[in-house]
Amino acid sequence: MNAAESPAAPPRKPRGHSRAHDLVTDLTQRILLGKFRPGDKLPSENTLVREHGVSRTLVREALSKLQAAGLVEARHGVGTFVLERQPREGLRVGVESAASVRDLLELRIGLESQAAALAARRRTDEQLVRMRQALDDYQDLAAAGDSVIEPDRRFHLLIAEATGNLYFTEILNQLGNALIPRNRMAPEERSGANLARHAYLANLEHEAILNAIRRQDPDAARAAICLHLSNSRDRLLPDKGEED
Repeated sequence: MNAAESPAAPPRKPRGHSRAHDLVTDLTQRILLGKFRPGDKLPSENTLVREHGVSRTLVREALSKLQAAGLVEARHGVGTFVLERQPREGLRVGVESAASVRDLLELRIGLESQAAALAARRRTDEQLVRMRQALDDYQDLAAAGDSVIEPDRRFHLLIAEATGNLYFTEILNQLGNALIPRNRMAPEERSGANLARHAYLANLEHEAILNAIRRQDPDAARAAICLHLSNSRDRLLPDKGEED
């Protein structure tokens, strides 16, 4: 198999792809994920030119876009600083009923299937390590009978981060704890769900997702996360007459 046919070969950027856009995406992700905190000074123009291999003009264009987005402010003669993010109302997501959980999972199937495919193409080795740690934490908590909501949510957010597209991260962050809705449903809505068994089955599916992303197989990653979210829906909300 030649390099062009290998699934592990890095994707070529489309003709006309903006290197300024790449820089904006990188800096925005680092701000949203807390690597640059409010009040922090961004690297100098010279440093960004050297690190990203772009011109000073492109760096200034990228910083201008970040400023327009309200993420940073430029202080003349001093540098560019990260701003405190203003609270936003965001999405209103209620997941207390079976119907709302079903609707949310239908949304996530479409959104996260694409995210997983992009993550398989673009993930870094560091991101793989962090996904692995999230699933290890999930397994440890599940074995102890504790809540697995935090590592479950973290795993899905790491997939969104690995897309390199800040909007996937932003949308999943907007969902907040509603991203993992099972423990927020009213007990009578859970259809007698065995949450411990569900956690075990879900993590088998998580492993399949991670393996596909590790292999850089976008089709397998898309199929694995689609199956996982569809199964999550069916486990929580089985149709009448169906077994769990």
